[in-house]
Amino acid sequence: MTDNAAIEVRGLTKRFGDRTAVDNLSMTVPEGVIYGFLGPNGSGKTTTIRMMCGLLTADGGDGQALGYDINRQAGEIKARVGYMTQRFSLYEDLRVRENLNFVARMYRVRDRRRRVDEIMEEYGLAERRNQLAGTLSGGWKQRMALAAAMLPKPKLLLLDEPTAGVDPAARRDFWDRIRDMTQRGITVLVSTHYMDEAIQCDHIAFILDGRKLLDSPAAEVAERSGLVTWRATGHGLSDLAHALDGVAGIEQVARFGDALHVSGLDEEALERAIAPYRDHDGITWERRKPGLEEVFIHLIEKNRGRNGEARKDQA
Repeated sequence: MTDNAAIEVRGLTKRFGDRTAVDNLSMTVPEGVIYGFLGPNGSGKTTTIRMMCGLLTADGGDGQALGYDINRQAGEIKARVGYMTQRFSLYEDLRVRENLNFVARMYRVRDRRRRVDEIMEEYGLAERRNQLAGTLSGGWKQRMALAAAMLPKPKLLLLDEPTAGVDPAARRDFWDRIRDMTQRGITVLVSTHYMDEAIQCDHIAFILDGRKLLDSPAAEVAERSGLVTWRATGHGLSDLAHALDGVAGIEQVARFGDALHVSGLDEEALERAIAPYRDHDGITWERRKPGLEEVFIHLIEKNRGRNGEARKDQA
């Protein structure tokens, strides 16, 4: 295993019947970073995470998590990794404290009562200790699930679409906590399809149809994509988008709020393509660095159709 790697997997493959959910995937997650695992719904993110933490056996490939073999030492990994599932998985008919106490028993946490009290204080759950979990809002359920995942003081935290269905304030609080965790040396692998969350990550991998298409430090994603982008603002953007669609030299035309982003891989060809529209009244053009969303849209479009429709994940 590579030095300073929390997770390292090689050639991970998982099939369900005649469908390949994860296809020969390799990746290395460095210690102490927020590692974003991105892709559309059904791209294989959940299946991959479950193989990494020993909840699902791979059909092919191998690897280590926290130095333990994912195929032969699943029990050791599960005892040391915090895992927050995509859907709320605690018991809605139990109180907050009862749920946390149950999870602490499963992890065989030492000095269980003290640790449960400690985690409730840390996550602001102490005043809700006797509230039924099922009556909590989405944001409080998320906070409780994260607290449960942190009970064993893991060095590695796996979060599967953790902010789905919660309000913006709860999402902001969640990411503040995640950044604080990495400051304490905890490695966080988080799967998401929200681009505004991807920019919070130190390193990013993008998966589509079970295949990894990109793996890079976040700061280098735009450069590695090779995309050149121009941003157009003003009136008549819908007509402009229609006119530019399919023009030679243009790889992508995408609307982002009140702006139109026009991208290509050949800088000179792109500038020739937009030249006839540069002097249109009411439209302002500016060169800009491509964002993550543009890069990922480009990757999806580039790879669309190679293996048919996106295969659905098992979670």
